[in-house]
Amino acid sequence: MFNDIGPLELVTLVVLAVLVFGPEKLPKMIQDVTRTIRKIREFSESAKADIRDELGPGFKDFEFEDLNPKTFIRKQLDNDELGLKEIRNGFDLKKEMAEVTDAVHGRESDTSSSSSSSSSSTTGSTGGSVDMTKKREKLDPDERPPYDADAT
Repeated sequence: MFNDIGPLELVTLVVLAVLVFGPEKLPKMIQDVTRTIRKIREFSESAKADIRDELGPGFKDFEFEDLNPKTFIRKQLDNDELGLKEIRNGFDLKKEMAEVTDAVHGRESDTSSSSSSSSSSTTGSTGGSVDMTKKREKLDPDERPPYDADAT
């Protein structure tokens, strides 16, 4: 109920309650508040039971928490009727990114067969890689330097 209240806020509320209500009236106020919360919970449970009775036997398993959109979507996605877990587990992003990187650099993919992994290991480690430390030759006098959008 009070998930977002930290210990410092709780201590502040207790001190504030003691200052406002006084040490004599504070126990009576706490009893009144807990009694009111208990009555509200009982009223809520009785209203839920009445609604379930009115809906009939088809909605016996109905949970009011499912009316929260976040809970409803989470429950539907956890339902394995659609096979979403298999689809989600079927994606290996590291493998996919490695294949894309190999394709960009012009190297043979390691996933095609085990023989390709042995042949790709025989190629040099610098094959298909770009040397980022290599500086460009001097520019022509009328040539402008390349524009780097990330540097500005």
